[in-house]
Amino acid sequence: MIHPRLRRAAALLAVGAAAGGALVACGGEKRSDVDYLIDARVSSYNVNTVDAHADGALMALTRVLPGFSIVGPEGQILADRDVGTVSQEQGEALTLRYDFTPAAVYSDGTALSCDDLFLAATAMGGSVPGFDAATNAGYRDIARVECTPGARTATVVFKRGSAYGQWNELFGSGTLLPAHVVARLAGVPNVVDPIRSGDRTAIAKIAKAWNTGFDLRPGAAVEADRFPSAGPYRIDSYTVDGGLKLVANDKWWGARPAAQTITVWPRGTDGEAALDGSRSTVIDTADLALGDRVSGRAAPTTPVDRSTLREPAPLSVTQLVFAGKGAAADPLVRKALASCMPRDALARRFGTNGVVWNLRTASPADPLGPSLNVQYGRRYPRSDVPRAKELLAQRAIGENGARAKPRIRIGYLAKSQENADAVRMIADACTPAGFTVEDVASPDLSVTALGKDVDALLLSDGSFAASSTASGFPEAYALFGGDPLNLSGFRNKQVSDAITELAATRSDSARLPLLRTIETAAWDELPTVPLFGTVRARESSSVTHVVPGLGVSGTGWNMDRWGVSG
Repeated sequence: MIHPRLRRAAALLAVGAAAGGALVACGGEKRSDVDYLIDARVSSYNVNTVDAHADGALMALTRVLPGFSIVGPEGQILADRDVGTVSQEQGEALTLRYDFTPAAVYSDGTALSCDDLFLAATAMGGSVPGFDAATNAGYRDIARVECTPGARTATVVFKRGSAYGQWNELFGSGTLLPAHVVARLAGVPNVVDPIRSGDRTAIAKIAKAWNTGFDLRPGAAVEADRFPSAGPYRIDSYTVDGGLKLVANDKWWGARPAAQTITVWPRGTDGEAALDGSRSTVIDTADLALGDRVSGRAAPTTPVDRSTLREPAPLSVTQLVFAGKGAAADPLVRKALASCMPRDALARRFGTNGVVWNLRTASPADPLGPSLNVQYGRRYPRSDVPRAKELLAQRAIGENGARAKPRIRIGYLAKSQENADAVRMIADACTPAGFTVEDVASPDLSVTALGKDVDALLLSDGSFAASSTASGFPEAYALFGGDPLNLSGFRNKQVSDAITELAATRSDSARLPLLRTIETAAWDELPTVPLFGTVRARESSSVTHVVPGLGVSGTGWNMDRWGVSG
């Protein structure tokens, strides 16, 4: 059953532009109607690559590159009928028909077509080499996409016996890149024919264009013909001091956006400085001090005990993700670090409601989450230095007749005071056990550094920014053997099989034993250590129709409905 609050939030998608037309903006003419500050990095128009997914770029681009669905405020999947409709057809295997709205065109005038959908399925399916996709979840189960180049309809047929229960999440916001631009960059007439014929040379060029052809960098020109929009907003410019400026897309066929201009301030831009003098502000960030500033609350002078708070249950879980090689490749080292980590103290200081979270595949907002969380609460509940020392003493003795002191480099995206304090607490607790814990945060850190320059990453469900959906997919694939989202390289056939079954069902009674299978194996092998429900600051000032977004799209999920009050 959908909670009434969800129905009200979903209805905002359909709010007409009339209300926005009556809004009067005040302030300097050079300022955008709304300033939207986020902690995501935006280095690519393609939010589906490994780095862009981890950076949280969808927070900025949900209403620039929409798809057949959108992640709503509670992480629920809402159909986006402005783009088109999806219908299930009869067949021996799951068969879906995608019809684009006849009026749907990119801002350069090119019609959206099945080429866009065919390219997305190919790039994220995992069977065609060369594409740097963040995950193959769901797309790996597609057998074929029936598409005539340029057609406004596509039929997606899944592999027999591989029904993906979360199919309504596929081809959503950000997944449909302009295939005509990719084709032009690759030097081919269209992307469908060479991929279908297996032309390796052409496919390599298409993959390169998909991977890197949409790179964005503050200060570089944003070419209109390379970055066409299919949403109510398009990118106008991108600079450090001017942010990522979005303007109303005059080719948009749906309800006109309420605000004509929105400036998104991602990491790497002068966002905090821009808040001074902003006529209207929205923020979505893990920087809680900034949330206090925007809301007008006094910043706490001492650390807050979050167990005294009553906060909404989050969709995402902050975890320590270990590398599959280097110092963290030793299971005894991982178990020893988990033993000395003060998980209880970390949760009280940084976690939602101060609760230690013990699950990777079910969030605090999951109906099964709270009760299942208690069942795994005995695993490494608090710092146990003697146990950590005992585990480290079980390691093999080196050639020099001694055991090397383990050095664990923990990385996160700088700057984050919360993460810096968390790493310091881990170091303080684990140094007496014999560890050297180093903070190797960097503003340029990539998840690809794991196992190279970093032994463990502090992430929120695989992202440095907003993440997750109400279904828990594709996040569950972070433990699926061979999936790009599996940053630790963890492989366990029983777990992968359980995730496959989990993806095919929505029944809680069927999900429960599968979640237990996954979590038991993950705790035994420790590719990751869940810590606590992720806390984020979601605030706004002088902006109407803002509905904080708990999912991967962040609060920007309905930015086209935002208006300036007063």
